[in-house]
Amino acid sequence: MGGKQRKTMYLGAYLLVLSTFCVCACGVSQLESWRSLPVQDGIDHLVLFRRSVAEAPPATSSAGNSSFILAAERTSRRDPLDNFEYYKQGWNISNNHYWASVGFTAAPPFVVAVVWFVIFGLVLLSMCCYFCCCRRRSYSYSRTAYALSLILLILFTCAAIIGCIVLYHGQGKAHESTTDTLDYVLGQANVTVDNLRNFSRTLSAAKQAGVNQVFMPADVQDRIDNIQTKVNQSADSLAHRADDNSEKIQNVLDNVRLDLIIVAAVMLLLVFLGFLFSVLGLQFLVYILVLVGWILVAGTFILCGVFLLLHNVTADACVAMDEWVQHPAEHTALDDILPCVDNATANASLYQSKDSTFQLINVVNRVIVNVSNQNFPPFIPLYFNQSGPLMPVLCNPFNADLSDRVCKTGEVGFNNASQVWENYVCNVSSSGICATVGRATPSIYNQMKSAVTVSYGLYRYTPFLVQLEDCTFVRDTFTTISKTKCPSLRRYTKRIYIGLVMVSVAVMLSLVFWVIYARERRHRKYNKQYIQN
Repeated sequence: MGGKQRKTMYLGAYLLVLSTFCVCACGVSQLESWRSLPVQDGIDHLVLFRRSVAEAPPATSSAGNSSFILAAERTSRRDPLDNFEYYKQGWNISNNHYWASVGFTAAPPFVVAVVWFVIFGLVLLSMCCYFCCCRRRSYSYSRTAYALSLILLILFTCAAIIGCIVLYHGQGKAHESTTDTLDYVLGQANVTVDNLRNFSRTLSAAKQAGVNQVFMPADVQDRIDNIQTKVNQSADSLAHRADDNSEKIQNVLDNVRLDLIIVAAVMLLLVFLGFLFSVLGLQFLVYILVLVGWILVAGTFILCGVFLLLHNVTADACVAMDEWVQHPAEHTALDDILPCVDNATANASLYQSKDSTFQLINVVNRVIVNVSNQNFPPFIPLYFNQSGPLMPVLCNPFNADLSDRVCKTGEVGFNNASQVWENYVCNVSSSGICATVGRATPSIYNQMKSAVTVSYGLYRYTPFLVQLEDCTFVRDTFTTISKTKCPSLRRYTKRIYIGLVMVSVAVMLSLVFWVIYARERRHRKYNKQYIQN
């Protein structure tokens, strides 16, 4: 290859360097433009469970009938499927046009991969044809070209090593951040499942609770059975979906981490061997590594595009969560992933909790007023020698219409009822009659104590059911993810992208200078041995 051919090779290498940095700079500048927006990133597929608690949401939902478009401004991008018009339907991972528009923003790395694969493949083919068909050899040598190729080879090798380090560190942090987000969402699901099951068990206990053979009305018990069945089904479904989805997502995260580690290790090994073989003048091994690197570089550029797309989707998801928090009652694309509780079912659960609490406290108070605080004559069925000061009744937190009620003076609350009533328990004889002063036998007291425990358990779940009704728990989940999880997710997905770009570009340019430096070294050695002597 003569001086003219060598100049052509250098010119081609220069143009390849320039075009590559221009295209990659385009991608990085796009990444920086996202940073300037009020965006926080998160992984939408880490959302594992639906908001449906006691009743399944509608089976279908589409962006077309959404009354509120999420992340409308951010997702306004060119849509290749719609003649490159701007996409206007907002964040919606079930919409093909959304994926087409977000995929179009990640086009630069894919374009580089195709251009690199085609052009460098043609270069390799032309080089093979040249060496096979042209026997004339020229051993022209330039010290400047030799020194410059060595300096650039060292520079790009160091850049590739730094890129591998950035990629390895970024994938580790990204895996840690996404796993932490996944654990948080799974924890939220588990807390909801535990509360639902505990609420169901408390309803069951309330239905069976009674004092002195006095129980809740039969219609109340029937309503408890109905809502308990729905709550149990919903809890089981939620637990199954959470476990199943978390396992699948964790497998994906582990596989992505392993793939990135393998990419970093293979590219690092490739760069090290290529530099070593070039320096040692092992030209045949250099050519083999060039063929391998040609394919690997195309693959890493494709990975760059994938992570650029992932970064964009992640940012869109975080913006969508932020906007949904401000409009939880609107019908949006998020309803397909985490729909709110059906209002009728949520209201039924909350109503049943309050009604059961009200009815069970009424059972206790009826026994206190109509039995314990009455002075019956002997031989009456309700007589057990009641005597002494009257027992205070239990404070009912609800009125008959289930509105909130303020306790009256003399009523005892959930926190001290058992201790206060213990002072009114008498000692009984073998026949079950009070032998000392008192208003309740130990048996009746224990039944009243159990009823208080159950009614307080129902009352304690009222705030939880209110949160289900107004989607507070979902808003809290989205807010936490957006404020505390998204920044790290955004930072580390960006770091992975930058690491992949650095590795891809550095290895790509190293391939070129492996060949150039190996040639210059061989010519330099020939000149020293034959021409100068």
